[in-house]
Amino acid sequence: MQNGKDSILAQTPLPDERKIRLRWLIGLSSLPLFGMVAAFGIAPDTDARHVQVKTVVETLPLPAAASIPLASENFWREEKIQRGDTIASLLSRLSVNSQDISEFLKSAQGAATLQQLIPGKTVEARTSNGGQLLSLRYLLNSDMVLTVEKQGDSFAAVERPATLENRVEMKSATIRSSLFGATDAANIPDAIATQLAEIFSSEIDFHLDLRRGDRFSVVYETAYNKGALVKTGHILAAEFVNQGKVYRAVYFKDREGRDGYYTPDGKNLKKAFLRSPLEFSRVTSGFSMRFHPVLKTWRAHKGVDYGAPIGTKVRAVADGMVAFAGSQRGYGNIVIIQHNGQYSTAYGHLKGFAAGVRKGAKVNQGDTIAYVGMTGMSTGPHLHYEFRVAGVQRNPLTVAIPTAFPIAPKYRNDFLGQQKPLATKLDLLRGTNLASLE
Repeated sequence: MQNGKDSILAQTPLPDERKIRLRWLIGLSSLPLFGMVAAFGIAPDTDARHVQVKTVVETLPLPAAASIPLASENFWREEKIQRGDTIASLLSRLSVNSQDISEFLKSAQGAATLQQLIPGKTVEARTSNGGQLLSLRYLLNSDMVLTVEKQGDSFAAVERPATLENRVEMKSATIRSSLFGATDAANIPDAIATQLAEIFSSEIDFHLDLRRGDRFSVVYETAYNKGALVKTGHILAAEFVNQGKVYRAVYFKDREGRDGYYTPDGKNLKKAFLRSPLEFSRVTSGFSMRFHPVLKTWRAHKGVDYGAPIGTKVRAVADGMVAFAGSQRGYGNIVIIQHNGQYSTAYGHLKGFAAGVRKGAKVNQGDTIAYVGMTGMSTGPHLHYEFRVAGVQRNPLTVAIPTAFPIAPKYRNDFLGQQKPLATKLDLLRGTNLASLE
């Protein structure tokens, strides 16, 4: 019943008095709203074209600038040496005053140290506000910096080790025309390209075997001075994909100082022995019986003679230690090198020995050890070369030579630990193409 009553009341018309009171209340509550709207309006019939506009310019006082004392009144400037530069023109561009330029040129230490200006290299100078030259720095080479400092009315020069930032760089490229074309496109130094060719030379003929689309990746050392590349180091790891076949090399140096490049499983990529101890030569007498030109009798010639001018460099055919360097009857001046295992080589009739070649000295494959001569029982300039196995001479042109000496077993764990992170870097580079030469 209550619900019905409520329903009936809701439908009952309001008396007139109550209707009037309700309209009055609604009207009062609406006043503030309409007032707000009016505040943002413009009076009716207002002509905005005749509103006067004025420009007001006022001078506002600025706070006085605070004087900041300079910690130093000296300034470092740098300039690149340009072709045709003189010391005077270079110092002038470095804002050195004419008096100090003159004093620098008169100074033996100052002038002599910068006589050979190399275009492209950078010179730094520290000067005062008045242009006085206080000091000067010049990178002589990848390892040394020349510093010239003013002392009284003269200048003193001293060479100091350069501050270098060592980096390891990783780059990849694709062959489009040549190896050097690809390395240039990838901004890889020529020295690294040369190393790359040497590392894989026993596996790839870089004159005949390269194909368009071959790829390579390299991880190598660099050194920078003030953001500029000053030298490159070793290739630490490399991968070359030639005609679909993958070759990998990892650099390793053992605790005895022996180093080289190896496959990931420890196989040496370098040939154990060079076939010839001379870069360019001809065989004048082989390993055979011959009529000796001095003794005038037939006897066994237990080596190979290479004809070459006096003074031609003789190189070690393999890593080893000098067992003898001196004179022996018949051989004249001779060097004997003991290699790994039972192998040794002998080089006779020498004019002289290279610096540092003496008994006990270590030599690396390709090192210059002596110079061609005609000492001992010789009728003309040539090199007598012997390849010995267990002390017995063998024909170096036909003897079976080991391809390479593997890593010594005692260093194998060292190698495996070192090559793993390098192999990971090569894996990261695989599948990338950072640069290519179209």
